Amino acid sequence: MSGIVLLLIVLGLGALAFILARGKALSSVGGDQRALHSRPHYYGFSASILTIAPALALMVVWGLGQSTLVQSSVAELIPATAIAEGQTVGLLMGDVQRIANGLDTAVAEGALSSDAAAALSTGTDDIRGILGSVGVALGADVDPAILKAAQSYRAMQSSGATLRMVAVIGVALLGLAYGFTQTSATYRARNSVERSMRWTLIAAASVAVFTTLGIVFSVIFNTIEFFQLYPAKDFFLSLTWSPSFGGGSELGVFPLLWGTLYISLIALMVAVPTGLFSAIYLSEYASPKVRAFAKPLLEVLAGIPTIVYGLFALLTVGPLLVNVFGDGGLLGVNWMQGGTAVMTAGLVMGIMLIPFVSSLSDDIINAVPQALRDGSLGLGATPSETIRQVVIPAALPGIVGAILLAASRAIGETMIVVLGAGAAARLSMNPFDAMTTVTAKIVSQLTGDADFASPEALVAFALAMTLFVITLGLNVIALGIVRKYREQYE
Repeated sequence: MSGIVLLLIVLGLGALAFILARGKALSSVGGDQRALHSRPHYYGFSASILTIAPALALMVVWGLGQSTLVQSSVAELIPATAIAEGQTVGLLMGDVQRIANGLDTAVAEGALSSDAAAALSTGTDDIRGILGSVGVALGADVDPAILKAAQSYRAMQSSGATLRMVAVIGVALLGLAYGFTQTSATYRARNSVERSMRWTLIAAASVAVFTTLGIVFSVIFNTIEFFQLYPAKDFFLSLTWSPSFGGGSELGVFPLLWGTLYISLIALMVAVPTGLFSAIYLSEYASPKVRAFAKPLLEVLAGIPTIVYGLFALLTVGPLLVNVFGDGGLLGVNWMQGGTAVMTAGLVMGIMLIPFVSSLSDDIINAVPQALRDGSLGLGATPSETIRQVVIPAALPGIVGAILLAASRAIGETMIVVLGAGAAARLSMNPFDAMTTVTAKIVSQLTGDADFASPEALVAFALAMTLFVITLGLNVIALGIVRKYREQYE
């Protein structure tokens, strides 16, 4: 039985529990709801939660545990003679799963002979007898040892699915019975439902925390493995980025960091003033009609895919800058050799970041109490002085947060950099030179058929960890600024 069907059965039992418990609660008081401790639907929800929640938890735990247990058990069945030079058990397990899926498809489509299908169903050891038939069904020759492992994998998965179905449905029925017997006029069903919702909210909040920890630890472990293969001194202090999967790589991060920060700085120089001034105008000066038209139009920029911005940088902004700053351009200078440059990516990225700064700053400025504005104007200050000396200081923590969000978005951007800035890792002060960023190189180092255990592939995790530390440092600095200049209002 598939997981979807099992889930629908559990939900159906939950609906049945709701109906039965609600009906029992009403019948216990002769239909008079006033005699119940809680409203009737709380009794239904309480029984439904007792039916569904344990069953779903068992489904999740069983799915994770079965996959790990089956793979480890099948891996032990693969003989050492079946592992070719350069292969690993993990790679062979991928073949085992592929063959097992092919066997399932072949049986479902009737591609196997009756004898072969019976042999697979009964788990016979006569693998060579069905090898020819299976080879035809899969369109390839199959090693007998791998086929035997695939057969075991298929059998274990099938047995596990059957046991899971019985266990999950059994738990759901037990929960239904318990919820039904708990239902009475004095049962505090509302308290039970609210307690369940509280734990649900705690679990939802914990997902974000544990996901973050999982990401951080996965990056840390691979970073440690990289530094065991490549000196940390050369990674952080070298001024050359020249990876070579054939050996002799120079993996200095400094040129990538320079390109990342340079492009981000130009983007913020475009986005922060434009976005902040737009927010001030929309919140303090614009009429309701203008605001209702301009703000949604400005926020449309946030919905444009970054690949579109990248194409805009490559096809429009880059050639335009070449016509102005290139050889034979309008200014008569030769600063820009091609359309891909730091300035190209920075300008387009700045346009993309405008709605991040504008929308958040607008909401934050509007949240400043009107009494502060009225008091300033009543003391004789002009509207511009009120904005500069009262509104902006009051909204400063939120504005700093908006700028930080834009900075994080700029540091993590990839497509605009790939198409607009080029792929050259160099140290240069000229904003019209082609450069690249950390994120672009993370993608390039993890793309292709390179050995994942090589320094040239693992360096992507070291780059990711470096970015993580930088953004964490920016947040700490911003928090210090906010705490220093925050003003408390009652």
